[in-house]
Amino acid sequence: MVAEGDRGAKTVAAFADVPAFVRGLRFDRLPDAVVTSAQRSLLDLIGVAAAGSRTRAAAIANAYAATQLGGSDRDARILFDGRRAGIAGAAFAGATTIDALDAHDGHVLTKGHAGVALLPALLALIDAARPGETAAKVDGREFVTCLVLGYEIATRAGIALHSTARDYHCSGAWNSLGCAAIAARLLGFDKERTRHALGVAEYFGPRGQILRACESPTMVKDGSGWGAHVGVSAALLAGDGVTGAPALTIERDDTAPFYVDLGTRWRICEQYFKAYPVCRWAQPAIEAALDLKRAHGFSESQISEIAIESFREAVALGSHCAMPRNTEEAQYSLSFPVAAALVFGDVGATEVDAAGLHDARVARLVGATTATEDAEFSDRFPRERWARVRITLSDGRAFASSPARDRGNPDNPLSHDELRAKYRALAAPVLGDERASRIERAVDSLPLEPSALSALLDELLQSGT
Repeated sequence: MVAEGDRGAKTVAAFADVPAFVRGLRFDRLPDAVVTSAQRSLLDLIGVAAAGSRTRAAAIANAYAATQLGGSDRDARILFDGRRAGIAGAAFAGATTIDALDAHDGHVLTKGHAGVALLPALLALIDAARPGETAAKVDGREFVTCLVLGYEIATRAGIALHSTARDYHCSGAWNSLGCAAIAARLLGFDKERTRHALGVAEYFGPRGQILRACESPTMVKDGSGWGAHVGVSAALLAGDGVTGAPALTIERDDTAPFYVDLGTRWRICEQYFKAYPVCRWAQPAIEAALDLKRAHGFSESQISEIAIESFREAVALGSHCAMPRNTEEAQYSLSFPVAAALVFGDVGATEVDAAGLHDARVARLVGATTATEDAEFSDRFPRERWARVRITLSDGRAFASSPARDRGNPDNPLSHDELRAKYRALAAPVLGDERASRIERAVDSLPLEPSALSALLDELLQSGT
């Protein structure tokens, strides 16, 4: 294996600008660690999509895309649904399906998610391709390359946006650029048309104020469905001659430092993976609560009070400490996932749905929870997320956890076995063990077996049931 720095030194000149990177990236220039990271993200996204396909949000988005966003000879199949929609519509539906269950990968400096939009956009572009077109010739190696490309552009655009804009915008505001980059590559755009595609994507990207969705959780989530739709639409429009204002998150002088290391620093390797299908901000408190339960062996019935100390944004998730009424509120709560973890010993897809929402034990603990800000933890956000939990039992004993971090970051990663177990726990109940295993094998074989991509597409682009 060639060292990342050595290989990067050979490619940096070729990637002096973003359009050149979009057009010039090649699989044989990707370090082994980058390919592995892409496969890990891909499998994780598929597992989340499978579980998300059972949500009401996904059902609504899929029906809308199939009836309102299709009807041409360029239609693509919808992820884990099988119905057809236009390329942008299928991308929208797939991204909404993944976003419906807040368990997908992300990056701490974007405070959001790239892959959730990139994968459905990539699938739709390939599935709708006509014979002879570039997208119709994609093999497993090119599929991985496109995914890496999307992560590299989207993650940098997200960091740039957060560094230059006052508001905290949803992921769709910047993952749209990653989708546009993938589409520009697969549509064979030259430098100028690629610039227009990126410019259109940024201009039309949904700049939703994400804290509104955190404080009042609904199905709008992180805006990634519209990010995927906009990114694909931007490229299709640019292909027909629509011009776009320059993408400021790429072309402004103060964003240039985020792109000088294209091809040398691989942002896809910096993605975190979630241990639980809830907002990342709540996960340190889950870890702290479970640490206390393991250390002291108490049962949920013995708990009289739970006090959570965390950073400002996490506390805002559970500031009302009310029992969630639906899965969206459950995923954007601080008190609920901590209570569910203490009752069930874990938090998974079923715990943020009926199993947890209708459990009287969870409801009691939610009502016994308070949350306060820790100034030191707030200072560490967003680079690090921390929490401390204090639990008082009915017999008067009280326990305080050590400060705890969320697991799954590059410096405290989920193990290979943990990620595989997470995938199976999410995918198998929906797809069945055999189909989930076939998908897993296809992901593993993508760079090696010529038939792996075709097999993977067949599995992903049909109904999940």
